Amino acid sequence: MKWWPRPLEKGDMIRVRVGSVYHYGIFVSEDEVIQFGPPPTAEVMSDRQNFCVMASDIDAFSGGVIVEAASPETKEERKRFSPRKAVKLARGSMGEQGYDIIHNNCEHFVYWCVYGVKRSTQAEEARRRWHERPQLNV
Repeated sequence: MKWWPRPLEKGDMIRVRVGSVYHYGIFVSEDEVIQFGPPPTAEVMSDRQNFCVMASDIDAFSGGVIVEAASPETKEERKRFSPRKAVKLARGSMGEQGYDIIHNNCEHFVYWCVYGVKRSTQAEEARRRWHERPQLNV
């Protein structure tokens, strides 16, 4: 999967960089981006237990940061749901809770809406780094 700043289309997986992580959403229109929780700023990250699937406009989603859209490779494109179905799944999840930064975050949510599977490349990378860390044998 490649990510690029480009004109957005309904059903696109989009993301913005917030510090050292990305925040993901499903683009519906300039007035509606569906996401799991608000963008992770210091203020909102302290209250993760109240996160839910919500909508905001693109300006609130981006927080002034460049928005990137997913450009799936051919193999990924074949597995992708239609934009209409992705938006329907996202809208149908509005209000759902259960946010977990490792097992059920905003990236898991958008992959589920677009591909039908929960996946987080950020969580996978964190796990990989954890397993590859140097260990002291005593």
